[in-house]
Amino acid sequence: MLNFLPSPLRGTLAALILALNTLFWCWPLFALSLLKLLLPVPAIQRTLRFGMHWIAESWMAVNSFWMDLVQPIRWDVRGLEQVDMRHSYLVTSNHQSWADILVLQYQLNRRMPILKFFLKQELIWVPVIGLCWWALEFPFMKRFSKEYLAKHPEKRGQDLITTRKACERYRTNPVSVFNFLEGTRFTPTKHDQQQSPFTHLLKPRAGGIAFVIDAMGEQLTALINVTIHYPDGRPSFWDLLAGHIRQVVLRIESQPIPAELLGKNYDQDEAYRLAVQQWVNQLWTTKDAQLEQLHRQFPVTR
Repeated sequence: MLNFLPSPLRGTLAALILALNTLFWCWPLFALSLLKLLLPVPAIQRTLRFGMHWIAESWMAVNSFWMDLVQPIRWDVRGLEQVDMRHSYLVTSNHQSWADILVLQYQLNRRMPILKFFLKQELIWVPVIGLCWWALEFPFMKRFSKEYLAKHPEKRGQDLITTRKACERYRTNPVSVFNFLEGTRFTPTKHDQQQSPFTHLLKPRAGGIAFVIDAMGEQLTALINVTIHYPDGRPSFWDLLAGHIRQVVLRIESQPIPAELLGKNYDQDEAYRLAVQQWVNQLWTTKDAQLEQLHRQFPVTR
């Protein structure tokens, strides 16, 4: 264990391991991805996807190793028994930090299919890791403002087309499609700007989750609703690298996706949009109450 070292040194070593880990695994991932492009045979591509997912899971396992190395985290986790590797899931969580992603991967890796995040299109240009996301078939979304869509109505529905194409590739292998409903990390400033009705959460955005339900609702076994609480306070990514996160509380709940939300069109059905938003708001009301309870049970120390 390296927790006896000064935190700047721990953080530097962790960042170095993370970089080397990414560079080590990216090359076999790129090789299998190239093979998949050159061999458009469904059975072969399905096998190659399993290999690529194994590489991604190995990358996550090494990340879990250095997380343990810099500072063993005290985990309080409930609900892992509700997921498995055989089924496909829609997954969501509250979002407080870039550390959330590695925290989720630490607990969910090799317990359920790897999390496929919806990413902004610009992120494909992130050196190395952007290509890794592309190789692993993460869906890249291009968001258009209301003003832009008013001038270019032909672009309306483009997100749904992108989602459908991504989800078509997921039909041959189990997958966990992940969406942060808040769309961005929680900060007090954003909370105030939104005038959020929730104490510990930003307003949820229903569009992304509705697109996934629209595109592959019949394939999804359940919604996996994760709640993350940091008793040490909302961390930065550096806090994770430097071993400043001493405890993490996770609550994992599996719940059915309402049957009345399946087989509808979010873009064209106003009543359906309202129903999805009401469902999402209820999820967030329950999550906010759960976070309030966790704050009382595990008080924030800073």
